[in-house]
Amino acid sequence: MFGIDEFTSIINSPDGAILSVGAIQAVPVVKNGAVVPGNVMKLTLGCDHRVVDGATGAQFLQTLKGLLEEPIRLLA
Repeated sequence: MFGIDEFTSIINSPDGAILSVGAIQAVPVVKNGAVVPGNVMKLTLGCDHRVVDGATGAQFLQTLKGLLEEPIRLLA
């Protein structure tokens, strides 16, 4: 909303994690060996490691990334 590329949020008790979503930026990306325009958005997941293991948080981000890249999978 404010054009912020990336940030980290502070977890408020009793939450176990918080997801920070940055702005979508148009940048050059390499796709099939060619440089083409693409959109990039940065996500940051802050976890309280007493509640959520870092590996579990990473798996969540992987799943979220896959769903954002292929939203048709949300219908399955």
